[in-house]
Amino acid sequence: MIKQTFLTPFKRFVKIEAFSGFLLLAATILALIWANSPFSETYQEIWDHEFGFSIDAFELKKPLILWVNDGLMAIFFFLIGLEIKREFLIGELNTVKKVAFPLLGAIGGMSVPILIFVLLNQNPETHKGWAIPMATDIAFALAVLNLLGNRVPLSLKVFLTAFAIVDDIGAVLVIALFYSGDLHLGLLAIAMGILAFLYVLSARGYYSKFLLLSAGVVVWVLFLKSGIHPTIAGILLAFSIPIRQKIYTPNFVDRLVNITNNIKDAEVIEKPILSREQIHEIDDLQDWTSKFQSPLQHLEHTLHGWVSYFIIPIFAFANAGVVLDSGVQLDTYFMFTIAAALVLGNSIGVTTIILFAQRIRLISIPTDITFKHIVGVAFLAGIGFTMSIFVASLAFTNDPAHIDSAKLGILLGSLISAVIGYTILRVGSTKKYKRYRK
Repeated sequence: MIKQTFLTPFKRFVKIEAFSGFLLLAATILALIWANSPFSETYQEIWDHEFGFSIDAFELKKPLILWVNDGLMAIFFFLIGLEIKREFLIGELNTVKKVAFPLLGAIGGMSVPILIFVLLNQNPETHKGWAIPMATDIAFALAVLNLLGNRVPLSLKVFLTAFAIVDDIGAVLVIALFYSGDLHLGLLAIAMGILAFLYVLSARGYYSKFLLLSAGVVVWVLFLKSGIHPTIAGILLAFSIPIRQKIYTPNFVDRLVNITNNIKDAEVIEKPILSREQIHEIDDLQDWTSKFQSPLQHLEHTLHGWVSYFIIPIFAFANAGVVLDSGVQLDTYFMFTIAAALVLGNSIGVTTIILFAQRIRLISIPTDITFKHIVGVAFLAGIGFTMSIFVASLAFTNDPAHIDSAKLGILLGSLISAVIGYTILRVGSTKKYKRYRK
């Protein structure tokens, strides 16, 4: 049974991700309309405009779209890193039994789409796009599940969330190993040294936002210049954030009562400002509050809204603007290969491996999740929007024809997967489940 203490933050998470999915859809549609309107040149000029600076031999200038893909997306990956660390330490991935169900589903959802892509793809020029169909977009997938309301059980949403996190781990490893440039080991060694220093501080319970921000910027630049994609820096930095509180609830509550009483007893002045005693108590309260909060949880909570409501929609708006009649010869076979790998690969891969693992008693599926639920979610796993587009931009950096073909294939495959998955869950879910409490 899922604990009540877990339900409230998870419910909030589902709502944020679901609404983020709708923002993603709106940003995608707006980008497509603008990119194919009479003002399409403006759209392209905005994202191609270079920003940056140069100091002596050091230069850091990028087109705006790369600041989005390399810079803002590093924050997105930082949040993923926080979620991964939390899930492995205290969440749905912290035991072998808990991780087995989503882990095997994610393995099927990553391996079979790659297999289908490799089997269907006959063009050597597009072989490097093999990882495009392997990732699931949790925001879009949860948005579709949210449309079903109480027709799907909470355990299905928990599974999809854990599944997508495992899926993200796989995608991050692929990006780090296969989509990074020529390595400059000296710069990479410096970056890893800074990260090791942060890990030592974290192990000793020390945490400073200023130090994290300063070190984070330096590590990001070092990764960028070393040839490793800078978004990986976001993941590694997240692992340096402590999860432990410095003080625990009973001590905090006792101190809170004392501070409250001291504020009541303090001098109250007539002017609309605090007295010296009140200022002292408020400072004490802020200090104790920062110690009471888990640094990892606090950062995750703070960033989630920014990432879901701003960074990911901006990423979609910057990358989804495919010009349908640009004069560039699109590779339609490549486009349909990606769409087929997303739709067929995930639906077959996730369903097959989960049912096989259940038959040999390797996993235990919650009793309120039915066969139709598994099939429906397996199709939803084919919604690969954000990470798939990101991988496509890395795979075909200087190849606009194949980038546009890949994006159209991702949009087509994601749309088909969403419609089929929603239909299966809508038609197959006649039972209504109790909503979890607020």
